[in-house]
Amino acid sequence: MRPYFQLETSEYLYRKFTEDTPEEEFVWHRDKNDREVEILESTDWMFQFDNQLPQVLKDKVFIPKEVYHRLIKGTGTLNVRIKEY
Repeated sequence: MRPYFQLETSEYLYRKFTEDTPEEEFVWHRDKNDREVEILESTDWMFQFDNQLPQVLKDKVFIPKEVYHRLIKGTGTLNVRIKEY
């Protein structure tokens, strides 16, 4: 089971992450495709690339394929829209 709810359209993936998901579900991973992640509402959730400091999620994040990264759980709900390339 994944730590998010997902809705797929022909152009985007919409994902919702909730604060009641256990923190250990947010693991380091890498994706097979480049992704542009757009934050749909303000939150205190954070994002981290391997060997970098965590950053607060604002606006958009570009994630190159095969680069390790993770989400750091915050409060409330995180809603994102993802475009895969």
